[in-house]
Amino acid sequence: MLPTLWGRIQTRVLVLGILGGAWTIVLVPFLWLISSGDPTVVEVYRVAFTVLFTVIVLGVAWEFVYHFLQQFRWEKDWPTLFGLLTAINEGVVVWLVVDGTGLLPEELRPSPFVFTVQFLTTWLLVWVAVNGPLRAVFPHWRFRGGRFL
Repeated sequence: MLPTLWGRIQTRVLVLGILGGAWTIVLVPFLWLISSGDPTVVEVYRVAFTVLFTVIVLGVAWEFVYHFLQQFRWEKDWPTLFGLLTAINEGVVVWLVVDGTGLLPEELRPSPFVFTVQFLTTWLLVWVAVNGPLRAVFPHWRFRGGRFL
């Protein structure tokens, strides 16, 4: 069975929240070292988790767009590579939201390099987990349309 819309949303939120959150905790000290200005570690954690939360929220909205587009495909799903390449459009939109809105104060907005490091490493980690170990640890996950609940 292919992942349903609700299954994809659950998978995205849970894996980004748990695995992405753990990765963000590990990654922030390195992001702090490459951050411009003189932010505190707490400020870098605030920025990193704001970016992660934005990815989760906008990702749920993206799932509705992807679901609509998948209805035009015969098998109603993306090839695995498409799932990886969606990082491009999602990353651009998250960057525009984080940089162009009042989500973060001006002095706390991440540089494009710091944002890219966090976004791409988190995206790759989550993509690999969903397409590999997650399927081994939760073998019935795909038979329930990707739903956990």
